Amino acid sequence: MGIVLIMRTFSVFSIPHGLSDADRQKRRHMLARTGLGWLGMMQVMMFAFPGYLRSDSMGTENLALLDDAIILMNWISLVLTVPVILYCAWPVWGAALGRMREGKVSMDVPVALGIIAAFIPSVMTTVSGRGEVYFDSVTMFVAFLLTARYLELCARQSVGTGKAHQLIEQFRHAMSARANRLAFWFVVVQLGLAFLAGAFWYLYAPQHTIPVMVALLVMSCPCAMAMSVPTAVAAAHASVARTQANEAQVAQIIAATGVVARQNLVGSVIWHLLMTPLAAYGLVAPWVAALTMLLSSLAVAGNSWRLFRRYGHGQEADFAPVPAQG
Repeated sequence: MGIVLIMRTFSVFSIPHGLSDADRQKRRHMLARTGLGWLGMMQVMMFAFPGYLRSDSMGTENLALLDDAIILMNWISLVLTVPVILYCAWPVWGAALGRMREGKVSMDVPVALGIIAAFIPSVMTTVSGRGEVYFDSVTMFVAFLLTARYLELCARQSVGTGKAHQLIEQFRHAMSARANRLAFWFVVVQLGLAFLAGAFWYLYAPQHTIPVMVALLVMSCPCAMAMSVPTAVAAAHASVARTQANEAQVAQIIAATGVVARQNLVGSVIWHLLMTPLAAYGLVAPWVAALTMLLSSLAVAGNSWRLFRRYGHGQEADFAPVPAQG
């Protein structure tokens, strides 16, 4: 996600000098999609509020009036959700289809399946006027996902030049290859669990099938894993750029970056392992799953920022021996 707190002139939010026109355009489009995603999410959640208030214990007349309002709000939410999934989530669709044509599975595949699994039943519910909709979960998921990816893009574009930065990039390529293999198998296992849990609930309690599958599909997006290496590497680049570290210090920063990246990967896996049984049991609503995805991403970013806090000041005390494992 990028180091979201203060890095002064080395902030990932500042546009690097010499950035190509294509990269600038990509950054602007990602920011526009993220902003529209958040706007859509806030509006949809506002119109979903009457559904949160509904209770069978209400009086018959009040309940009928509220049901009429919910039907109207569902239609408005549908109209607001369409541009979010068509324009804002367009990179997800393109990447998922591209990887599937290659016969591969990436993190975009469960994301796309999660959006479809929540959106299509919600449309059917809106048309029929009966049942529960998940437009709030869809827009929340897309907004949080785009936020993570925008900040990750900023982190990747904030790479400096020089031998020290090249060494950090060499480390990033090696570490990213291992992280991608872990994320691949994580996605495969999570997809299998989502469909198995959906089949179980369909047989024994069909009304829980969709929310359980949506929650598991949302949680199968390994956003925190995908950000584990880029955020740590961004902190390393910022530390080197600010301190003008010598060769020995660069080597120590790279070693510490490896520790932080492994901490991020292990922590994100543990987070998912703890949340997955709860979601499969039906105890995690889809919107809660989207929120946990954001929280795990923020935790990864915060842990990576600690690396910059330690090595980004240029003090000798900061370059103490680094343990082999975090």
